Amino acid sequence: MSRPITLCTGQWADLPLEVLAQKTSEWGFDGLELACWGDHFEVDKALESDSYVKEKRDLLEKYGLKCFAISTHLVGQCVCDDPIDNRHKSILPDRIWGDGDPEGVRQRAAEEVKNTAKATKLFGVDIVNGFTGSSIWAKLYFFPPTTQADVDAGFKDFADRWLPILDVFKKEGVRFALEVHPTEIAYDIITAHRALKAINNHPNFGFNFDPSHFVHQFVDPVFFINDFGDKIFHMHVKDSKINLNGRNSILSSHLDFGDINRGWDFVSPGRGDVDWDEIVRALNRVGYTGPLSIEWEDSGMDREWGAKEALAMVKEHNFTPSNIDFDAQFASDK
Repeated sequence: MSRPITLCTGQWADLPLEVLAQKTSEWGFDGLELACWGDHFEVDKALESDSYVKEKRDLLEKYGLKCFAISTHLVGQCVCDDPIDNRHKSILPDRIWGDGDPEGVRQRAAEEVKNTAKATKLFGVDIVNGFTGSSIWAKLYFFPPTTQADVDAGFKDFADRWLPILDVFKKEGVRFALEVHPTEIAYDIITAHRALKAINNHPNFGFNFDPSHFVHQFVDPVFFINDFGDKIFHMHVKDSKINLNGRNSILSSHLDFGDINRGWDFVSPGRGDVDWDEIVRALNRVGYTGPLSIEWEDSGMDREWGAKEALAMVKEHNFTPSNIDFDAQFASDK
């Protein structure tokens, strides 16, 4: 079992796909996780033209790359979010933002996620990674008090909006993998269980496991693997570093990524607090054989240098489980 190592293209969407494909092929990646922004994978064009899908496939094949997943984080975020505001406008195509009416944005975003399932199937891929958004994240810090009735209403809103989407995914034979993440309906182990319960454990809903979003919440990502092994559809390789010094906060003090005063920050894989040895051993135990997709984020490092360093780190840790009991070799054959 040698898991393919891919690069998530979301943080590289300023580069034309062919430029990025050539680079990642030369660096030694096995494939790309294509983001639905930039020119990397455009859902509307994929549904409008058979030639568009073929051209994308041919481009990847030209550079010896494969695609195992499509990423729709930006549009998915807008399905449940409340409020919808100028932050969302900045990440959406005009055709989805429309006149900016919040409920209209949510409805158009939901239709786009359904269309992403259809386009992904046409492309020959069966995983879509993304966000769900959340109508209750803004109520996380409980004052004025947020009641459990408020929280229940938020999970019901998630179920009402996402079950029709997931039924389209089921029809298309595509699975949706939520990246469990602060600002989403599920951001830790407890809320991930609650999200699954809200949608009756829908077979086409699972998780894009990313340990970087757990460590700065002081959640052990290995426990997440243990709880949700059969629901981990995909994985992001990303790292996070806690930088608490007694003056700053784990809430990050409204500071930008890269600011040395933050209580935590994303860093290149292998340079943070994620224990990659324990992660890989846990993935081996639950039988995860899918891609290890590097989602590279580090404000203090050149991204091309960092992507190559991260690839080397993942290759070093991409070991397979043993198929023997080593101490069995001590027994004499009688």
